[in-house]
Amino acid sequence: MFLASCVGTSNIPINKKSFEQEDAYILYALEFEKNHDLENARQMYLKLFEQSNRYRYLKRYLVFSMQLKKFEDVETYSEKYLDEDSKSYQDILRFYTISLLKLNKLDDSLKQGLLLLEKFNNSENYELLANIYFERQEYKKSEEYFESAYVSNVSGETLTNLVDILYSYLDKKEKAISYLETHIRLYGCKGGVCSKLFSFYREQRNINGIISVLKKAFYEYKKEDNEYAMNRTYKFLISYLEQKDLDEAITFLEKNDLDKYKLLSLYQKKDYKKKSLRLLYKLYKDTGNIDLLAQIAILEFEMAKDKRKVLKEVITKFESALMILDNHIYQNFLGYLLIDYDVDVNKGLALVKKALEKAPNNVAYIDSLAWGLYKKKECKKAYIQMKKVVDAIGLDEKEIKLHWNKIKECK
Repeated sequence: MFLASCVGTSNIPINKKSFEQEDAYILYALEFEKNHDLENARQMYLKLFEQSNRYRYLKRYLVFSMQLKKFEDVETYSEKYLDEDSKSYQDILRFYTISLLKLNKLDDSLKQGLLLLEKFNNSENYELLANIYFERQEYKKSEEYFESAYVSNVSGETLTNLVDILYSYLDKKEKAISYLETHIRLYGCKGGVCSKLFSFYREQRNINGIISVLKKAFYEYKKEDNEYAMNRTYKFLISYLEQKDLDEAITFLEKNDLDKYKLLSLYQKKDYKKKSLRLLYKLYKDTGNIDLLAQIAILEFEMAKDKRKVLKEVITKFESALMILDNHIYQNFLGYLLIDYDVDVNKGLALVKKALEKAPNNVAYIDSLAWGLYKKKECKKAYIQMKKVVDAIGLDEKEIKLHWNKIKECK
């Protein structure tokens, strides 16, 4: 955070040489930078400064020293070369102040920070002082300086620091949330403000607030064509919309043309059969996914008023799907149709038995087996299987009760 305003460009301008080897040293320093050898790079910049007295080299040395956490070196050289007459005075004084803060010399850091702000009144220096007060656990003072930094230069990054103080250290939760809501409404999500507000809402279990901020973030990322952030945000958003209202989640997915498979699962949860069937046909046409064909067959059969009218077409779809798939749900569904409508009881039983190999305790499959045995007049076997079903789930379901009564009468 502190380094951003101190870092100079790495493309150091080459003017008149101040000593014979200056150009060579610059090339060495740049090569070290390119190879991420910051230790040698900073030493080369220090040599450049000591022989040229050009402060751009000193600043590069201090930047790399900070990155390498050589805070004692930063303190030593920034203090040594503080020069009020230099154009780089503010930068060097800031380095000095930050190094004292990093070395936990909080009183000295505060003294230099106040001097820095007195001479250079800007948002960066307000924020530096705010951080010093924070480390001193003077949270009210920290709040005041973060507010001044934010007012003088509206920034999402500054605001997230301010609201952390308000929310976590001063118990001003509503003020923190209000700051974030206003900023997001005026300036959007940049600087992590939407993520911060999301975390506060989540802690307070404010589902409407969570949905609101996630929608704001989603549409902002969409506008920016930030696909990664958009998809990540969408997954959170849909999970919370599902908790609140499935219809609202469905409307959002339909409106934004997102994740058709998720939309299909929500249609199915709401038992929206017509919408599910339309979407299944579209997905099957687009992808050729044979599993979707089997799902189409199930829905078409369930929706048909006259089941016999669609029976042949439904059976054909299942047979096409099962040529490729080895799915026990579809095997049982087709097997039961072949048995119940007396199309081919033997084939139906064979499919049901395949399904039972994969799920031997599935009562629906055992019911299909019992019904197939009944159709073949294997009454004793049918009774044994059907009793398992009745013992497991009782006779509340109309179809189970019908099968049980028929099988009991079987001779």
